[in-house]
Amino acid sequence: MQRDENIASQAYLLLDYAQRLDRHREGRRAVHIHLSRLKPQNRREQHIRVAVNTFQELVSQFDGQVFVLSNCDLMFLFKDAKISDIDEAVMRLRYLFSEDPLAQGSDEEDLARFCTWYNIQANYALFLEVVEKLYEEEQRRERRLAAAAEATGENETAADDRTPLSPEQLGRLENFLERADLSSVLRRQHICAVIGENPPQSIFKELFVSIADLAETVLPDVNLIANRWLFQHLTQTLDLRVLKLLSRADDSDLFSSFSINLNIETLVHPDFIEFDKSLRTGSRGTIVVELQPVDVFADFNAFMFARDFAREKGYRICLDGVGINFFEFIDRKKLGLDLVKLIWSPELSNEGNPARREEIGAHIEELGKSRIILSRCDTPAAIRLGQSLGITMFQGRYIDSLLQSQRSYIPAPKMPPRRRAIAR
Repeated sequence: MQRDENIASQAYLLLDYAQRLDRHREGRRAVHIHLSRLKPQNRREQHIRVAVNTFQELVSQFDGQVFVLSNCDLMFLFKDAKISDIDEAVMRLRYLFSEDPLAQGSDEEDLARFCTWYNIQANYALFLEVVEKLYEEEQRRERRLAAAAEATGENETAADDRTPLSPEQLGRLENFLERADLSSVLRRQHICAVIGENPPQSIFKELFVSIADLAETVLPDVNLIANRWLFQHLTQTLDLRVLKLLSRADDSDLFSSFSINLNIETLVHPDFIEFDKSLRTGSRGTIVVELQPVDVFADFNAFMFARDFAREKGYRICLDGVGINFFEFIDRKKLGLDLVKLIWSPELSNEGNPARREEIGAHIEELGKSRIILSRCDTPAAIRLGQSLGITMFQGRYIDSLLQSQRSYIPAPKMPPRRRAIAR
């Protein structure tokens, strides 16, 4: 990510902008989103992009400016807008991070931890003081990092023993992928219907490339995910390679009844069109395209276009990787989704909170019990819990073990042959 060049200077640009507002305060307000308080895994580059895009449509509408500080905080300044206009975007962003402790709770204290509002027109001096402190904190942080790097001979991004993926290595890896047979790292995991005590019945299988196995095979000493921008590019390359693999597959198991996890950009790529042309008659309706929430909400207009394009051709759309807190804000019908994949969590049981359990059950009912897949089911208890909530489709290691122990499971009827895609 270009944070070192572009984002590190944002505190200075914010300070400069705030100082120039001294004579133009009328109608000005600001909201400070404290993304720096999120857990590290929730403030990666793609999350920051989503946050920025959430406010981007409001910039021209309300003469706004968005600043992203080096600690990942956002400051959005705007003019002549109702608080409710901006608060809607803030709450959408809060829902997106609802799996993080920072975005949980509904008390005023909880809301204040996520964001701070400023009335620049009425309290300009206070706002300017806050901005000055943010700039000073960033300067101190940069000095500390520089001193630490000089003292240890390490840079800020040296996270583990492996070398972060470089552009040159990515280029070599892409060249390798052009020639490589990905079938050795292509994995399959079944999504099954489990009714009562009956054995699991396969509905379709998810196809995905094992990134760990790929790294071990090609670049064992390189951390493929250390550079999030390069890793994102790698996943797009893998999408296209898998599509080509499936287009040429001779394995009848890859002809129908499968799901693949794709980037939204891939759905409108020429290679996806070629993949679509290679499909056998009737197979599209058995193929599920899985999309990630971060990808969907990073550019909602792009999602809607890609979704409509895929559904018009007959593919089904699944929102993958949905946690329990974010799950309650998903409106399947409004989003135009066929399926939602809910991640199993101990919170689903809510044994000590019957009211909360009722809320979850009611939302499952609203989304459609037959449209939800409970994933990461590693124990029999996970299946029982899902069944108690009305869920009938499951995925996970426990399901895998059941299928392996009884080779006689009944697969779902397959539509005419066709190639399959991948999930990461």
